[in-house]
Amino acid sequence: MAERDPRAAHGAAHAHPAHEAEYRIARLRDRLAGDDVAELGVRIELRGDSVLLTGAVPTAARRDEILRLARAELSGLVVRADLTTPSADAPDRVERLP
Repeated sequence: MAERDPRAAHGAAHAHPAHEAEYRIARLRDRLAGDDVAELGVRIELRGDSVLLTGAVPTAARRDEILRLARAELSGLVVRADLTTPSADAPDRVERLP
């Protein structure tokens, strides 16, 4: 009688949590590139047990949508973000050149 691999009963995802996280990150990248978001400027990196999203997005609302998708897709992982939005406001002071 052949021995069974104990990991097989729990699935490959449980045997390799980093591989599962990478797979989920790839799915998030696909969702951000497609769907209604169409955002290609966001970088997603696995850092230990957390995921870091960096980049520039057009609006605060778009940033919030990306974070909502990331938290849903990557539940169970800590999601950290450094997503910036450009400012279209006029300067609040005069620039002085030397």
